[in-house]
Amino acid sequence: MIQITQQRAKCIGCNACVEIADYRWRISRKDGKCTLVGALEKRGFYTINVEDGEEDDVKAATLVCPARIIQWKNYKD
Repeated sequence: MIQITQQRAKCIGCNACVEIADYRWRISRKDGKCTLVGALEKRGFYTINVEDGEEDDVKAATLVCPARIIQWKNYKD
């Protein structure tokens, strides 16, 4: 299982994460920032747990984010 965390307030809306995984990130029409689909917010950090099959896309999104606001952790069951 993978945990993805995004600090949305610092997002610059470049769309890089959406280009890699449009099923996991979307651009908000309200403010132009990327939204981590299905994530829960706590103190400005948005977090979601996903299955291992998304690992490659999550790693790629983390690497291409110019604001460096996406982190991930791999949890073993």
